[in-house]
Amino acid sequence: MTAITHHIPTPAKQAVLAHGDNPPIRFIKRQAVEGITGLSCTEIYRRIAADNFPKQVMLGPKCVVWVEAEIYSWMNDRIAESREVA
Repeated sequence: MTAITHHIPTPAKQAVLAHGDNPPIRFIKRQAVEGITGLSCTEIYRRIAADNFPKQVMLGPKCVVWVEAEIYSWMNDRIAESREVA
């Protein structure tokens, strides 16, 4: 018996295929933001209020998401700041 495999592009590749030269944009939910950053829900919103974290995007009255690239950019900035020579 032969296994059937399907080539399913990753979400980033799907976005590139769909938008040509435009950089891919991926929305992620709060739980994913917590998992990526290690921050709690409360801390995420505390930092947003202090203008120290990427703001969420409202997709509807009860649906908010973040732009994944903005989260990684924020993390890279924190890494760079922590490694600067004083």
